[in-house]
Amino acid sequence: MVTTIPEVAFIGTGGTIASIGKDAFDILDYGNNDNRLHADDIIAALPPLRGLARVTPVRFKNIESTAVTSGDWRDLALLCARLAEDNPELAGIVIGHGTATLEESAYCLSLTLKLKIPVVVVGSQRPLNGISSDAPANLVSAIRVAASPDSSGRGVLIVLNDEIHAARDVSKRSTFRLHAFQSADFGMLGQVDGETVRYYRRTERLHTLESEFSVADIAAMPRVDVAYSYAGSDGTAIRAFAAAGAKGIVLAGFAPGMGTPSEVEALEEVISRGVVALQSSRAGSGGALDSARHRAIGIIAADNLTPPKARILLGLALARTTDRNEIQRIFAMY
Repeated sequence: MVTTIPEVAFIGTGGTIASIGKDAFDILDYGNNDNRLHADDIIAALPPLRGLARVTPVRFKNIESTAVTSGDWRDLALLCARLAEDNPELAGIVIGHGTATLEESAYCLSLTLKLKIPVVVVGSQRPLNGISSDAPANLVSAIRVAASPDSSGRGVLIVLNDEIHAARDVSKRSTFRLHAFQSADFGMLGQVDGETVRYYRRTERLHTLESEFSVADIAAMPRVDVAYSYAGSDGTAIRAFAAAGAKGIVLAGFAPGMGTPSEVEALEEVISRGVVALQSSRAGSGGALDSARHRAIGIIAADNLTPPKARILLGLALARTTDRNEIQRIFAMY
């Protein structure tokens, strides 16, 4: 019996998973060393990866993820689509990414990619050459997930620390710990134990092939900003974002989803000038309150999306419509 070895593309974008510190103990300020490997260099540095699948390295960028823009999301989506189109035998795609904006990139891709094969976004908390680096183990798990037939149709996945998460649900919740990525409300989708990839649940929200959004919507996204609530906030940030040309503003409010009286007043002002306002929560877990007062003003509830992800979905929605009822529908489905 002949066993077919699955083919997986590995796209390198930089980040910690590609970084080289000045020595093995440089595991915190390694970015100051400004040394990152491209995708092919990473695969060459870790020969065991080639025993898991036929890994095809693809160069993209080599940057810190704090420098990622919506233009990069568009280009990444186009690259993934092209790789799948050029190679019908491709089992999956792995994207190496810095952890600072990893969850945002993954969520945008999950809303705009039209692929059945899995796209697995992977990062690490320690540089490639750091002592006890998690980069090799995370890459192994990501390649196994991308190569697994059970991953088909599950959309864009995030794999770190042997855990598989949905792009919509996961967020980075620790600065340095290896278990930084967690899905607060609903938990992980599955786990990777050695050679075994196991799934326990699916996400119910729309993504990839089911999504109404496309790469074209990324290019058409207007400016959307996030204002952060704190005791005594007077709404200056909200007014400044509107003055700077924001078409949408997400308020990362107090749990369960509310701003200060001055912030609500500022939102009412900018709504009257055509800005779309969205209420999210800074708590990191739980849905934002869809209050009668907010509805009367025209503020839309962001469900349980974190403020950065609510910003992405609002931007994609505004690329298509400014109707508040339609945007509320979108937030109930994605």
